Amino acid sequence: MIIQTLIALSLAAIFLGCFCIYRASPNQRWRPLPWPTLPARTAGLVLLALGGWGCLYTHTRVAAVFVFCTALMLFFSLIPYLGALAGSHGSDTHETR
Repeated sequence: MIIQTLIALSLAAIFLGCFCIYRASPNQRWRPLPWPTLPARTAGLVLLALGGWGCLYTHTRVAAVFVFCTALMLFFSLIPYLGALAGSHGSDTHETR
């Protein structure tokens, strides 16, 4: 039970780390202004390190590297689309009247 919780927390930390790094980018589309670059990227790297440590603690080294890299690819690919989806939610120009 504790291992499953640690895996979930590791994946959540990786997601939040990717989100912090993405929100610090000037090209992000979640909000008009990006987060301050240095604090957001530092927090993102710390969260990614925590997520990587959790992966190493719960898996073998090879499996941990695979899980970590796969999660990075998934989250860095998914976050911009979630931002576009969240941004388009309130701007539907084809509403029925």
